[in-house]
Amino acid sequence: MITTPAKRRARFEDPLSYVSRAATKLFSWWVLATYPFASIGRRVSLHYTCRLSRRAANQISLGHAVCLGKDAWLNTVGETSAEPKIVIGDNCNIGARDIFSAQNLICIEDDVMIATSVLIQDHHHAYEDVSLPISQQGVTPGGRIRIERGCWIGQGAAIVCNEGELVIGRNCVIGSNALITRSFPPYSVIVGNPARLARQFNPAKGGWIGGEAGRPAVAEPARQTVEVNGSHSSGAGGRIVG
Repeated sequence: MITTPAKRRARFEDPLSYVSRAATKLFSWWVLATYPFASIGRRVSLHYTCRLSRRAANQISLGHAVCLGKDAWLNTVGETSAEPKIVIGDNCNIGARDIFSAQNLICIEDDVMIATSVLIQDHHHAYEDVSLPISQQGVTPGGRIRIERGCWIGQGAAIVCNEGELVIGRNCVIGSNALITRSFPPYSVIVGNPARLARQFNPAKGGWIGGEAGRPAVAEPARQTVEVNGSHSSGAGGRIVG
Protein backbone atom coordinates (compact mmCIF):
# COMPACT_ATOMS: atom_id res chain seq x y z
CA MET A 1 0.00 0.00 0.00
CA ILE A 2 1.38 3.38 -0.99
CA THR A 3 0.73 6.28 1.29
CA THR A 4 1.16 9.91 0.39
CA PRO A 5 2.34 12.43 2.94
CA ALA A 6 -0.33 14.74 4.29
CA LYS A 7 -0.23 18.16 2.74
CA ARG A 8 0.52 21.03 5.00
CA ARG A 9 -2.21 23.50 5.81
CA ALA A 10 -2.12 26.60 3.62
CA ARG A 11 -0.41 29.48 5.38
CA PHE A 12 -2.78 32.08 3.99
CA GLU A 13 -6.12 32.42 2.19
CA ASP A 14 -6.45 32.52 -1.58
CA PRO A 15 -5.72 36.15 -2.48
CA LEU A 16 -8.60 36.12 -4.97
CA SER A 17 -11.06 35.67 -2.07
CA TYR A 18 -10.26 39.23 -1.04
CA VAL A 19 -11.54 40.48 -4.39
CA SER A 20 -15.06 39.25 -3.55
CA ARG A 21 -14.86 40.73 -0.06
CA ALA A 22 -13.71 44.06 -1.44
CA ALA A 23 -16.52 44.05 -4.02
CA THR A 24 -19.09 43.38 -1.28
CA LYS A 25 -17.72 46.21 0.88
CA LEU A 26 -17.72 48.60 -2.06
CA PHE A 27 -21.25 47.61 -3.12
CA SER A 28 -22.51 47.93 0.47
CA TRP A 29 -20.99 51.39 0.79
CA TRP A 30 -22.48 52.49 -2.56
CA VAL A 31 -25.98 51.20 -1.78
CA LEU A 32 -26.02 52.68 1.72
CA ALA A 33 -24.86 56.03 0.38
CA THR A 34 -27.14 56.32 -2.65
CA TYR A 35 -30.30 54.21 -2.12
CA PRO A 36 -33.21 56.04 -0.42
CA PHE A 37 -34.13 53.34 2.13
CA ALA A 38 -37.00 54.02 4.53
CA SER A 39 -34.36 53.54 7.24
CA ILE A 40 -31.01 51.78 7.46
CA GLY A 41 -28.71 50.95 10.35
CA ARG A 42 -24.95 50.68 10.79
CA ARG A 43 -22.64 47.79 9.87
CA VAL A 44 -24.92 46.53 7.08
CA SER A 45 -23.31 44.07 4.64
CA LEU A 46 -24.88 43.52 1.21
CA HIS A 47 -23.28 40.94 -1.08
CA TYR A 48 -22.48 42.50 -4.42
CA THR A 49 -24.69 39.95 -6.25
CA CYS A 50 -27.85 40.59 -4.21
CA ARG A 51 -30.84 42.09 -6.00
CA LEU A 52 -32.14 45.45 -4.81
CA SER A 53 -34.10 48.09 -6.70
CA ARG A 54 -33.21 51.69 -6.02
CA ARG A 55 -36.77 52.74 -6.97
CA ALA A 56 -38.17 50.35 -4.34
CA ALA A 57 -35.62 51.18 -1.62
CA ASN A 58 -38.05 53.54 0.10
CA GLN A 59 -40.22 50.46 0.78
CA ILE A 60 -37.41 48.67 2.65
CA SER A 61 -36.11 49.18 6.20
CA LEU A 62 -32.89 47.52 7.38
CA GLY A 63 -31.66 47.49 10.98
CA HIS A 64 -28.14 47.41 12.39
CA ALA A 65 -25.73 44.61 11.45
CA VAL A 66 -27.96 43.08 8.76
CA CYS A 67 -26.15 40.69 6.43
CA LEU A 68 -27.64 39.96 2.98
CA GLY A 69 -26.10 36.92 1.28
CA LYS A 70 -25.18 36.06 -2.29
CA ASP A 71 -28.01 36.36 -4.84
CA ALA A 72 -30.56 37.26 -2.15
CA TRP A 73 -33.51 39.29 -3.48
CA LEU A 74 -35.67 41.84 -1.67
CA ASN A 75 -38.66 42.40 -3.94
CA THR A 76 -41.73 44.58 -3.53
CA VAL A 77 -44.84 44.45 -5.71
CA GLY A 78 -47.96 46.55 -6.08
CA GLU A 79 -48.50 50.21 -5.36
CA THR A 80 -46.08 52.24 -3.27
CA SER A 81 -47.27 52.53 0.33
CA ALA A 82 -46.57 55.08 3.03
CA GLU A 83 -44.98 52.43 5.27
CA PRO A 84 -42.16 50.01 4.40
CA LYS A 85 -43.20 46.67 2.94
CA ILE A 86 -40.04 44.84 4.01
CA VAL A 87 -38.70 45.44 7.53
CA ILE A 88 -35.61 43.57 8.74
CA GLY A 89 -34.52 44.10 12.34
CA ASP A 90 -31.09 44.24 13.95
CA ASN A 91 -28.55 41.39 13.73
CA CYS A 92 -30.40 39.41 11.05
CA ASN A 93 -28.57 37.09 8.67
CA ILE A 94 -30.28 36.57 5.30
CA GLY A 95 -28.78 33.60 3.46
CA ALA A 96 -27.75 33.10 -0.14
CA ARG A 97 -30.57 32.93 -2.72
CA ASP A 98 -33.25 33.93 -0.21
CA ILE A 99 -36.26 35.69 -1.71
CA PHE A 100 -38.53 38.14 0.12
CA SER A 101 -41.50 39.24 -1.99
CA ALA A 102 -43.84 41.71 -0.31
CA GLN A 103 -47.16 43.11 -1.43
CA ASN A 104 -48.19 44.34 2.02
CA LEU A 105 -45.68 43.59 4.81
CA ILE A 106 -42.90 41.16 5.64
CA CYS A 107 -41.48 41.98 9.06
CA ILE A 108 -38.41 40.13 10.36
CA GLU A 109 -37.68 41.03 13.97
CA ASP A 110 -34.24 41.16 15.60
CA ASP A 111 -31.74 38.27 15.75
CA VAL A 112 -33.33 36.05 13.11
CA MET A 113 -31.14 33.60 11.17
CA ILE A 114 -32.33 32.50 7.73
CA ALA A 115 -30.50 29.75 5.84
CA THR A 116 -30.13 29.50 2.07
CA SER A 117 -32.85 29.27 -0.61
CA VAL A 118 -35.71 30.38 1.65
CA LEU A 119 -38.87 31.96 0.21
CA ILE A 120 -40.95 34.42 2.23
CA GLN A 121 -43.94 35.79 0.30
CA ASP A 122 -47.09 37.57 1.49
CA HIS A 123 -49.17 36.98 -1.66
CA HIS A 124 -49.83 34.52 -4.51
CA HIS A 125 -49.92 34.85 -8.27
CA ALA A 126 -53.50 35.11 -9.53
CA TYR A 127 -54.57 32.26 -11.81
CA GLU A 128 -58.39 32.15 -11.87
CA ASP A 129 -58.87 33.67 -15.35
CA VAL A 130 -58.23 30.72 -17.66
CA SER A 131 -58.34 32.97 -20.74
CA LEU A 132 -55.09 34.69 -19.72
CA PRO A 133 -51.59 33.42 -19.08
CA ILE A 134 -50.82 33.45 -15.38
CA SER A 135 -47.93 35.84 -16.05
CA GLN A 136 -50.51 38.48 -17.11
CA GLN A 137 -52.88 38.11 -14.16
CA GLY A 138 -50.88 39.92 -11.52
CA VAL A 139 -50.87 39.01 -7.83
CA THR A 140 -53.53 38.49 -5.18
CA PRO A 141 -54.26 41.08 -2.44
CA GLY A 142 -52.25 38.90 -0.05
CA GLY A 143 -51.73 39.15 3.70
CA ARG A 144 -48.97 40.06 6.15
CA ILE A 145 -46.07 38.07 7.62
CA ARG A 146 -44.29 38.64 10.91
CA ILE A 147 -41.39 36.51 12.12
CA GLU A 148 -40.64 37.31 15.74
CA ARG A 149 -37.19 37.73 17.20
CA GLY A 150 -34.68 34.94 17.68
CA CYS A 151 -36.03 32.48 15.08
CA TRP A 152 -34.01 30.09 12.93
CA ILE A 153 -35.33 29.18 9.47
CA GLY A 154 -33.78 26.15 7.77
CA GLN A 155 -32.68 25.73 4.17
CA GLY A 156 -35.34 25.61 1.48
CA ALA A 157 -38.26 26.55 3.75
CA ALA A 158 -41.18 28.49 2.27
CA ILE A 159 -43.39 30.86 4.27
CA VAL A 160 -46.41 32.02 2.27
CA CYS A 161 -49.44 34.03 3.40
CA ASN A 162 -52.29 34.89 1.04
CA GLU A 163 -54.66 36.50 3.56
CA GLY A 164 -54.75 37.74 7.12
CA GLU A 165 -51.60 37.76 9.24
CA LEU A 166 -49.16 34.88 9.55
CA VAL A 167 -47.03 35.05 12.71
CA ILE A 168 -44.10 32.84 13.63
CA GLY A 169 -43.58 33.25 17.38
CA ARG A 170 -40.24 34.12 18.92
CA ASN A 171 -37.40 31.59 19.07
CA CYS A 172 -39.05 29.14 16.67
CA VAL A 173 -37.09 26.63 14.61
CA ILE A 174 -38.37 25.93 11.09
CA GLY A 175 -36.95 22.76 9.57
CA SER A 176 -35.45 22.46 6.10
CA ASN A 177 -37.97 22.40 3.22
CA ALA A 178 -40.94 23.09 5.51
CA LEU A 179 -43.99 24.79 3.94
CA ILE A 180 -45.54 27.32 6.32
CA THR A 181 -49.00 28.67 5.52
CA ARG A 182 -50.33 29.38 9.04
CA SER A 183 -49.18 30.87 12.34
CA PHE A 184 -47.27 29.00 15.04
CA PRO A 185 -46.76 29.88 18.73
CA PRO A 186 -43.42 30.91 20.27
CA TYR A 187 -40.73 28.34 21.13
CA SER A 188 -41.91 25.83 18.52
CA VAL A 189 -40.06 23.36 16.33
CA ILE A 190 -41.88 23.23 12.98
CA VAL A 191 -41.27 20.62 10.29
CA GLY A 192 -42.83 19.11 7.18
CA ASN A 193 -44.90 19.90 4.11
CA PRO A 194 -47.49 20.92 5.09
CA ALA A 195 -45.91 22.22 8.27
CA ARG A 196 -46.75 20.67 11.64
CA LEU A 197 -45.70 21.30 15.20
CA ALA A 198 -43.02 18.79 16.24
CA ARG A 199 -42.02 20.17 19.65
CA GLN A 200 -42.88 23.15 21.82
CA PHE A 201 -41.40 24.63 24.97
CA ASN A 202 -43.90 25.00 27.82
CA PRO A 203 -42.84 27.94 30.03
CA ALA A 204 -45.25 26.90 32.80
CA LYS A 205 -43.61 23.46 33.09
CA GLY A 206 -40.13 24.65 32.20
CA GLY A 207 -39.62 21.91 29.60
CA TRP A 208 -40.23 20.74 26.06
CA ILE A 209 -43.38 18.90 25.03
CA GLY A 210 -43.19 16.48 22.11
CA GLY A 211 -40.57 14.19 20.63
CA GLU A 212 -37.26 15.15 19.11
CA ALA A 213 -36.81 15.44 15.36
CA GLY A 214 -40.56 15.25 14.77
CA ARG A 215 -41.12 12.00 16.70
CA PRO A 216 -44.32 12.03 18.78
CA ALA A 217 -44.25 12.29 22.54
CA VAL A 218 -43.70 9.00 24.37
CA ALA A 219 -45.81 7.81 27.28
CA GLU A 220 -43.50 6.94 30.17
CA PRO A 221 -45.04 4.51 32.70
CA ALA A 222 -45.58 6.06 36.13
CA ARG A 223 -45.12 3.80 39.10
CA GLN A 224 -48.21 2.68 41.07
CA THR A 225 -48.04 0.54 44.16
CA VAL A 226 -50.53 -2.31 44.38
CA GLU A 227 -50.79 -5.09 46.92
CA VAL A 228 -50.30 -8.63 45.59
CA ASN A 229 -50.36 -11.52 48.09
CA GLY A 230 -49.45 -9.24 50.94
CA SER A 231 -46.49 -7.71 49.11
CA HIS A 232 -46.17 -4.53 47.10
CA SER A 233 -45.37 -4.28 43.40
CA SER A 234 -45.32 -1.53 40.84
CA GLY A 235 -47.93 -0.98 38.13
CA ALA A 236 -48.03 1.48 35.26
CA GLY A 237 -49.84 4.74 34.84
CA GLY A 238 -49.19 7.25 32.10
CA ARG A 239 -47.02 10.32 31.96
CA ILE A 240 -46.03 12.24 28.86
CA VAL A 241 -42.41 13.21 28.58
CA GLY A 242 -40.86 15.55 26.04
